[in-house]
Amino acid sequence: MSEQETKTSHTDPHALRKLILELSGVDIGKCIQCGKCTAGCVVANETDWTPNQVMQLIRLNDMETLLGSSMFWYCTSCQTCTVRCPVGIDIAKVMNTMRLLVLDKQVDPAETDVATVNKVFMRSLKAHGRVFELGLVMNKNFRTGHPFQDASMGPAMFSKGKIGLKPHNIKGRQRIKSIIRNAGRFLKRD
Repeated sequence: MSEQETKTSHTDPHALRKLILELSGVDIGKCIQCGKCTAGCVVANETDWTPNQVMQLIRLNDMETLLGSSMFWYCTSCQTCTVRCPVGIDIAKVMNTMRLLVLDKQVDPAETDVATVNKVFMRSLKAHGRVFELGLVMNKNFRTGHPFQDASMGPAMFSKGKIGLKPHNIKGRQRIKSIIRNAGRFLKRD
């Protein structure tokens, strides 16, 4: 059993909360379950668990339920939940930490298409210093088995200059690579 799995074992009822604190610096033990995060969440109606329910599942040490959740993959990191939190919990950071924890534990994400976009996005960012939109869409479509999804929109977007046929590398892309490399152990696998 790995060290991380031991930390979230059933022997310590606060193991998952402590792990989230260690990885993100956010203590969700302060959550008062007011529901303001969920009331402002733009994707709460699309997911299996709402933000305040995720906070409660962390407090209940329910790693198994959380690892299969779709909430982290739909979360847009818009920060509305964080801004609305009366006790100052950075809920968006917790969602991102849970997403990275799912990837780190190599569990199949509940929303594979969203997870695929995340991986393709990061690869494009590392390669070019910015996202190559056409490459992102084509790579995502190929990986998800829908090679022609949204293809009808391509000509109009190209004619309006919204997408390019070739990637554009930014001048400081080595700096972007450095930032990603230093961001932590979760991003090293991508």
